[in-house]
Amino acid sequence: MTSGTPAAAPHPPSAPATPAVPPTIADVAREAAVSKTTASDALRGHGRVSGPTRRAVLDAAERLGYAPNRSARSLRTSVTETIALHIPEFLTSAEYYMSFVFGVAEQAAHAGLNVTLLSSGHLPHRRAEVPQVDGLVLCDPVAEDPVVEQLMGSGLPVVTAERYVGDRQPTGVIWSDHDASMTELLDHLHASGARRPAFVASDTTGDWALTLQRTHARWCADRGVPEVKEKAPFGSPPSVLRAVVRQLLARTPEIDAIVCAADGAAAAVLPELRAAGRTVGEDILLASCVDSSAMRTAEPPITAVDLRPRTMGAACARLLCEILSGETPKGTVRDLPIELNIRASTRP
Repeated sequence: MTSGTPAAAPHPPSAPATPAVPPTIADVAREAAVSKTTASDALRGHGRVSGPTRRAVLDAAERLGYAPNRSARSLRTSVTETIALHIPEFLTSAEYYMSFVFGVAEQAAHAGLNVTLLSSGHLPHRRAEVPQVDGLVLCDPVAEDPVVEQLMGSGLPVVTAERYVGDRQPTGVIWSDHDASMTELLDHLHASGARRPAFVASDTTGDWALTLQRTHARWCADRGVPEVKEKAPFGSPPSVLRAVVRQLLARTPEIDAIVCAADGAAAAVLPELRAAGRTVGEDILLASCVDSSAMRTAEPPITAVDLRPRTMGAACARLLCEILSGETPKGTVRDLPIELNIRASTRP
């Protein structure tokens, strides 16, 4: 070693990196300029927190990367951060209901909530047992369904898609004016030359199905035309629907229009009409009370009412979240506009 040149001192061992401290509820409150209580209520979706304040807190939590300990918080507050959706199992193959589910799930995710799908076959049979969720969404509930009765009496906040015709009152309702849409559809058929329209109704007893039947009966009475109607079990396979139409044509060959209530039914009966020698859009008109991809891709495309199922699902989840947070009062009823899509099947 050269004289006068000091030896290099060894570097001290590096100190272990201090792990980043996760943000707390106090940090979120400071970021959003609110109290800890307000921040907690906003994140839990409870208490009377205004919409703008809740959004400010959620934005602050997102900026900070705040992730609450959900399990511990659920034990302290009995908040599960989960809502439940109930749809009768025999309806789950219908396109409307699948779109509805996606609407609920998307809106719930936006609000930071989970969604659990309640199956009729797996719900507890004892009335005292209720789902461990914060609230419920019921799609087109039927009063005679014992599962619906159990959920309506669970004590949980319940939002229904369409009105509930049973004795209990839901906490909130999203509904559409099916009387007006059915009247518009029948008026359109009449303007297109139909004088003997037949209705293939659904045999369910929900508000939607009952409203369509009442409207058809009233429209026929107002017009002074015979009421021609057959009921088909909801979710019927195409063979059953075709048999219903076959009977209609055999019993009343003079019918010049058919309106089908159920999702997909109008497209399913097209082969039966062709087999009977009828030409849709010429000597017989065809329409559906529920629009779907089957109506749009049929040949010819079928006039149908767009019920906006995805929007309906999102609206139900949004209303439930608002009721849970205290932003919207219980008993709120909202209208979802729907529209008639006119296509070739009703243009003679």
